Amino acid sequence: MDVRIFTEPQEGATYDDLLAVAQRTEELGFDAFFRSDHYVAFSGDGLPGPTDAWTTLAGLARETSRIRLGTLVTPVTFRLPGPLAITIAQVDQMSGGRVEVGLGTGWHDGEHTAYGMPFPPMKTRFAMLEEQLQIVQGLWSDGPFSFAGEHYTLVDAPALPKPVQRPGPPVIVGGYGATRTPRLAATYADEFNVPMGRLDVTAAQFDRVREACTATGRSVLLSAAQTICVGKDEAAVRRRADAIGQTAEQLRATGLGGTPAEVVDKIGAFAAAGASRIYLQMLDLHDLDHLDLVAAEVVPQLSGS
Repeated sequence: MDVRIFTEPQEGATYDDLLAVAQRTEELGFDAFFRSDHYVAFSGDGLPGPTDAWTTLAGLARETSRIRLGTLVTPVTFRLPGPLAITIAQVDQMSGGRVEVGLGTGWHDGEHTAYGMPFPPMKTRFAMLEEQLQIVQGLWSDGPFSFAGEHYTLVDAPALPKPVQRPGPPVIVGGYGATRTPRLAATYADEFNVPMGRLDVTAAQFDRVREACTATGRSVLLSAAQTICVGKDEAAVRRRADAIGQTAEQLRATGLGGTPAEVVDKIGAFAAAGASRIYLQMLDLHDLDHLDLVAAEVVPQLSGS
């Protein structure tokens, strides 16, 4: 089981906060550091303000040496696919080939309104995403690239720079859609992720993706993302839950809440459903001791199993 750290810095974090978490993530032996791609907070005031996802990852690419780096997920509405492909390729070069990218339709209309970004209907965003997936991967392939679609047209793009990873950085698609999402994942993605889903919902979505992969003749890695709140005892669990505005009962029911033994058991259930990778959503970015505890008392038990 690959264990990755996933952060939500739009809720209030500086680059230095993220750097501290990323470097501790690397020191402790976790597989990767991922972050969300949002421009507004969803709880509280978000101070000191949002940080741009790909600017952050470019910086971390030069200040880490081993961990994978990526987004869950970059919305199709934020960036045109051509410049996005260039950005990702450059960060991949800066990291020595350690970048991955989650791509999605976007979902929060409020941040689009706040910053003047168009937010088309869901059907349109899905069509845009399919074209974006084709364009980004096409621009990473050998030679120049052209594309004629309903939403984007590229003519003789130089398609430079190329990423270090060939044929390109791994692409992650995820979500809960019953038909279009599994088809896109089975057609274009390297990994399919279910974010913050109940175990039964996650397992059902994995089944849909497997069925879609049978139709395309491809296979994708299956993963889950879950909020984590671990404590050595009940008092520590409740203290950490309070710090992120939730209860221990909530986190046990909807995430990975509890003692190390409880969390290991639940991650094991996701593994039994087919997940070979877990993203641990760490909401308190100043609690580095939380990372230490997970590395010391959760990860070794996963490796042992």
